[in-house]
Amino acid sequence: MSVFAFYLFAISVIAGGLFTVVSRNPVHSVLWLILAFLSAAGLFVLLGAEFVAMLLIIVYVGAVAVLFLFVVMMLDVDFAELKAEMAKYMPLALLIGLVILMQFVMAFGAWESNAAAEGLRAQVTDTAVANTNALGMVLYDDYFLLFQLSGLILLVAMIGAIVLTLRHRGDVKRQDVVAQMMRDPSKAMNLHDVKPGQGLR
Repeated sequence: MSVFAFYLFAISVIAGGLFTVVSRNPVHSVLWLILAFLSAAGLFVLLGAEFVAMLLIIVYVGAVAVLFLFVVMMLDVDFAELKAEMAKYMPLALLIGLVILMQFVMAFGAWESNAAAEGLRAQVTDTAVANTNALGMVLYDDYFLLFQLSGLILLVAMIGAIVLTLRHRGDVKRQDVVAQMMRDPSKAMNLHDVKPGQGLR
């Protein structure tokens, strides 16, 4: 059953990636990309890396791919112009694809299986501990300081991006909440005693 599931997920990944590239409709391309992500998550589950599989589903399928789908569906895409641009760059794309294919052939041609690979993997992972628990212990015990430093770097980068993009425009009326809360009702409004038939000036 595991062998059948492996081939099913592998064929789905290859088919999803192929149809993502060759599909004429961008919406269909995003849907094929989601299929490729889900199939890759299934392969990670078969490898025993269920945490990476859940990350792939939550982050890529649940956020990135859905964002792509909404952006593609909301944009007014001119498919005729896309096809014209695609035909113009097709020779260069075929050349790049041929080079990448040759690199894959060379890599797989020189690849040899190591007999000690299974034993080395068994030393790293403990079968008594789940994959997610083992990853959490390594991340929050052995590399806790590095994990906190990476979070601090991301925080500084986020603050820097906010500061760099913040612009104060003088012609925009902004709300001053403190001034509104601290105002004096006697000074904030004027009461006029209007006599009948006169009106206001």
